[in-house]
Amino acid sequence: MQKKPIKIMDTLFRDASQSKIATRMKLEDMLPIAGKLDKVGYHSVEMWGGATFDSCIRYLNEDPWERIRELKKRMPNTKMQMVIRGQSLVGYRHYPDDVAVRFVEKAAENGIDIFRPFDALDDVRNLKTVIETVKRTGKAAEGTVCYTISPVHTTRLILDKARQLEDLGIDSFCLKDMAGLLDPYTASKIIKRLKKSLAVPIHLHTHDTCGMGAMTYLKAIEAGVDIIDTVLSPFSEGTCQPPTESLVMALKKTPYDTGLDLSLLADIADDVREMKKKYKAFETDLGGVDSKIMVTQIPGGVMSNMTAQLRQAKALHRLREILEEIPKVRKDLGYISLVTPTSQIIVVQATLNVLTGERYKVITKETRELLRGGYGETPGPVDPDLQRRALKGEHPIHCRPADLIPNQWDQLREELKGITESEEDILTYGLFPHVALEFFKRRPISSNQNPSV
Repeated sequence: MQKKPIKIMDTLFRDASQSKIATRMKLEDMLPIAGKLDKVGYHSVEMWGGATFDSCIRYLNEDPWERIRELKKRMPNTKMQMVIRGQSLVGYRHYPDDVAVRFVEKAAENGIDIFRPFDALDDVRNLKTVIETVKRTGKAAEGTVCYTISPVHTTRLILDKARQLEDLGIDSFCLKDMAGLLDPYTASKIIKRLKKSLAVPIHLHTHDTCGMGAMTYLKAIEAGVDIIDTVLSPFSEGTCQPPTESLVMALKKTPYDTGLDLSLLADIADDVREMKKKYKAFETDLGGVDSKIMVTQIPGGVMSNMTAQLRQAKALHRLREILEEIPKVRKDLGYISLVTPTSQIIVVQATLNVLTGERYKVITKETRELLRGGYGETPGPVDPDLQRRALKGEHPIHCRPADLIPNQWDQLREELKGITESEEDILTYGLFPHVALEFFKRRPISSNQNPSV
């Protein structure tokens, strides 16, 4: 067999933090570890995007742009990767094209090397602006399709979406299994067909929520996958990725040998294990395998945050009812994937359906917007009665949602006149206006802050 070393992306600073400790990992705890990670030889380190941006300004009093720059200093030899929610960027709604373009340009300028754009509905129209901008900056675009299980999600659908992304010029393709639902033999079948269909490298992302992660990776590796996502053992398994050390050891002295140093990984894992102790208050009680996820399909980060919020609201005892309601809401909304922001839409609507005692007694504005077509085209048809009830006579839209959003950059810059001239700050404000203004008042002095303020 021809030698084909498997490449590994590490998720410690982004997905692992999001899945295991509600995205509360601070930069000060990342920096001492980052220097060691830079020596490993990873394909890339995912360290930005997703919920990290929001968490930085909302909870940690940290500038998310500073995080890129500081980690880049510690990891000059490793590609830095981010996950980006297509036209929703790192927020929870679609933003205008001029804001999306500037966000990608600034992320690239500050140090992001690889962008992984995905869309919650797998509507490729919502990825076009981001991918084209990434390519124009000279950085790498990793087009993504979300893996989920439903009557409408077939291997043919994945292949069709993947080819559409390749036509946009992606540098690699990622199959994103955010809830750990991809079983080993299905993974083998899909990866084989992707390898025949696409010319670009194939990257597989999974979680270990259902206990299949490592097995799925092994079958995918045998089927020809090029890159996999793992995390060091203290943050691995359960709602996160399989452990790096285990995969490295399993592949050692095979044609797929990663070439990574187990001793170095074990040394870094000791540091990570010690660091993790500081975040015990944010750990969830959801450890090990949770077979209910096969039904609910809830990603690790979503389950982590939902549990924390229910506990805070003293409603954790209703969790089982909410978990039973989630797949019903998902069907009503066109079998959309449980990934940000649609996962939050489904979870919040299901929670309201349970806590109010009546299904759709309260319809959130986000649920209504999804039924209107404001997030894009759903994979399957939505419930027509629910759609009529929510829209109250308004017609749904069928175009790319961002086509209806006017440019906003000049307006944002004008609103921050006298507060800051930093383009990074303007983007932060454009994404999270109210949270950003509070953050600007209390944050430490940074290179983004206007010293005259």
